[in-house]
Parts: sequence; structure tokens; C-alpha cells
Amino acid sequence: MLDQNLKNQVAEYFKLLEKEVLISVDLDDSENSKDLKKFLDDLRGLSDKIKIEEGDLKFKPSFSLSSDSASGITFAGIPLGHEFESFILAILQVGGRPPKIDQKTRERIMAIDEEMNFETIVSLSCHNCPEVVQALNIMAVLNPKISHTMVDGSAFTDYVEDLGILAVPTTYAKGEVFNSGKISLEEILNKIKKEEVDLKLEEKPLYDCLVIGGGPSGATAAIYAARKGIRTALVAKEFGGQVKETLGIENITGIEYTEGPKYMEDVKAHLDKYKVEVIEGLSVTGIENGEEIKILTDKGNLFAKTLVIATGAKWRLIGVPGEIEFRNKGVAYCTHCDGPLFKGKKVTVIGGGNSGIEAAIDLASLAKEVLVLEFLPELKADKVLQDKLREFKNVKIVTNAETKALSGEKVLEKISYKDRLSGQVIEEDTDGCFIQVGLVPMTEWLDHVKKNPRGEIIVNEFGATNLEGIYGAGDCTNSAFKQIVIAEGSGATAALGAYNYLMTKGN
Repeated sequence: MLDQNLKNQVAEYFKLLEKEVLISVDLDDSENSKDLKKFLDDLRGLSDKIKIEEGDLKFKPSFSLSSDSASGITFAGIPLGHEFESFILAILQVGGRPPKIDQKTRERIMAIDEEMNFETIVSLSCHNCPEVVQALNIMAVLNPKISHTMVDGSAFTDYVEDLGILAVPTTYAKGEVFNSGKISLEEILNKIKKEEVDLKLEEKPLYDCLVIGGGPSGATAAIYAARKGIRTALVAKEFGGQVKETLGIENITGIEYTEGPKYMEDVKAHLDKYKVEVIEGLSVTGIENGEEIKILTDKGNLFAKTLVIATGAKWRLIGVPGEIEFRNKGVAYCTHCDGPLFKGKKVTVIGGGNSGIEAAIDLASLAKEVLVLEFLPELKADKVLQDKLREFKNVKIVTNAETKALSGEKVLEKISYKDRLSGQVIEEDTDGCFIQVGLVPMTEWLDHVKKNPRGEIIVNEFGATNLEGIYGAGDCTNSAFKQIVIAEGSGATAALGAYNYLMTKGN
């Protein structure tokens, strides 16, 4: 189950244990139980502080972790893939290593005085799930009234289908859906008990350069501005941007392979080396241009001499009946996260570009049948991707297809599309629909800044907009291509443009 190299790494982690950890395991005669037994057998002997015994748990197979007191952490299934890190962190935290959170967050967790039993349904290939699992595990470690169970959806398909879950991560509490999708520890605590944090925006200085957006372009702009020695701040609802939704990244020069969440952690660490004030938890609602630029937010105003707008893009909607109603009930956007829930089922991919064909390739290895719908007469994806897709015998490709509706009762059951040549409307059964029709810039909040018909901010070779002192960068602009390295380059360009503007104006 675990190769020797990984065993050696785990043994090194186990040296950090400060006290004994008891693993209570509950198995049956299933293949999943046999695999879990192999997994736990591989852990035996890696540390004299790890003990394994039989237990009586809700799920079979599953195991719980405890030390001198119950931790409330259970893993239903084998925590491999992206959840292996969650498992290692849980072991270390139950074994006495304190979670890396600030004291205020710790106090908020400890102050919860009601019994809360969480269950999170995950896919082991989901890169968003670990953040949720690890946050709830921390809460279960610190507060004896809280428990958390990670449930591998692919190992408990009947249970997941009975709940009607078609998207991960989905967290239950008190028998009801607590949250669907990615959520941070702070956001979890706010859902339990809202705590308004006073950011004291009225005390913030006049910044030389303020960056809106926490993705690669925004972070790069902030780094370049700070390196010029000017007072710089970065504002974002949440740092990370769309890249945190990306799994494999293989086209950043000098980095053969990384994953979105890890890459943005490295970007944040790089940013932290400079004197950039990062203000999270704000939604910018508008700007007013004058001698000073006023940035309007949902929690007050900020002021700057120059501004870099790097708000990125979000998934484009196709605008058909059922798209919103069946979101997380069959309509999805990430095959890595939600694909495993459709194993052996019939699924549809809307979109014939690179992202759509990559999604179809991922799904073809899992699903019984994959239907690909493309609006144009031909697929737009790179030929190498098209050739790879056509190797699968369970894939049906339909071009000139205009999606008309997604329908069903409680969950998605059918998709309707029109043949644009004949005008015939065709209805097909489908258990899931992955929409991959590109991105739309997040610029709807902007007035007066000139945009093209697609809503992208129009910038010149210096990243400047039509408004003096205001610059744009990344996927929210009219850049010809939407790639991480291009977004970062445009962030650098915008910051340097803003700096030159300041120097020219003598500010």
C-alpha cells in the first residue's frame, strides 16, 4: 500500500509525536476493508507511539484517532491522495503537536459549547476537500464537544447516493447540510457564530499602490510594487484566486509539476517576504477616481495614489434552465473534485475547448458513458487532446449542439440540446453535467473603466486603463491568452506602470 520511500517519510513525521496515538479500526469482509488493513499494517512499527486495536464505529471500514482522550476524528475509507496530508496532520495533532492557528482562532474553537458532529463527504482526488477536512479535524482535536468524520465518497457510494450528494466537499452537521464546497476554518466558525472583525479601515494610510485581487497577477503586482519601495497593500476576499481550483500545473517555467493550492501557498510565502499589507475578507464594490483613488468596499473605504485591478475570472454560465437549480445536484465544474462520484454513470461535458476535452478524458476512465457537446461545428481543443479522447470507446462527441435545458426532479436526470443544422431538439439521460465553457471576467462591479464587449478591462502595453493611475492585470483584462505565467507577467507590467506613473507625477 505504502512504498518504502513513503514509509520512511512517515516514520520521520512520527518522530514528532509527543504522546501515544491509539488507532481504533472497524473492518468487515469487503475489499475496501482489506485495503484499509494493508494501509494500517504499513503503519505498524513506524513508531512505538502508534497503537492499533479493534473498535466499533459507524462506518465499515473506518478508523478513529485518540490519545489520552478521544479526539473525535474518524476516517471512513483510506485517506490517500490529497487526504494523506490530512491524515498525517491529524495523527500529529492528536499526538500532541499543536495546530498552526492563531490564539484568537483557538479561543473561538474552544468557546463552542454545543455538541457538533460533522461529516464531510470527499473525493480523494479533490484538491479543495483537504482544507475543509483539516479545519474540522483541528476543531475536533481542540474541543471535546466536536467530532468529525471524513467519508470517502467512492468507498461509500450507497451512503452518498442516499444523501443525494453529487458534489464534494459536502459537510453535514446535525443531520443537515452544513456547507457544500470549499470553506475555510474562519468561515466555519463564522457559520457557527458570526464574529465581525473590525479591520479599522479608517486608520489605513494612503497607499502608493493598492492591488485588488489575490491571484497570481495580483500577488505579482504587489511584489513588484513593494520591491520598488513604495507603500503597497493587497485587498482580496480570499487569497489564492482561481488557481486554488487547479489541480496539476505543468507549464510554469522552472517548475515541472505543482498543484494549485500548493503553488499559491508558495506565492503567499514569497509575498510575505515584502512589506505588503494583505487585507482579506473584503469585497470591493466600486472605485471613485480623483486626486486620490477611493476604493469602496463592503466594510469601508480605502485610498491610494495608484490602483491595480487583478480580480481574475470565474466560471462562465451557459444560461439554460436547470443550470442553477441542479448545481451540486448533478451540475458540476471540477472533474477532479466531483468526477469520482459519477463512477459507472452517464455524464455530459459541455464545451469542446481544452478544458472541456481534458474533463471528458478524465471522466472517460470513470464513467460508463461520456457525452461531449460542442456548440461550434468542430472541437476547439488541441489536436493532441482530441486524439486522446477519441481513443475511448465510451465517448460520444456531438458538434453543432446548442444546450437548451437541464432537467430532473431532485437531482439532474436529463439534458436537452438542439442540433443547430437540423433544428431537432434531442433529449438524453444523464446523471451529471460538467460545464466547461470558459471564464468570465469579474469586472461587473466596475463603472467608468473601459471594457470590451466580453467585460474585460482594456489595458495598453503598460497595463494602464483609460483612467489615470488605474491599471489592470491578469484574466480580468483583454489579454490574448489566459495562463498563469501571462497573468503574472501582466501583474509585473501593471505594477511597473503604476510606479513609473508615480515617478512622473512626482508623488
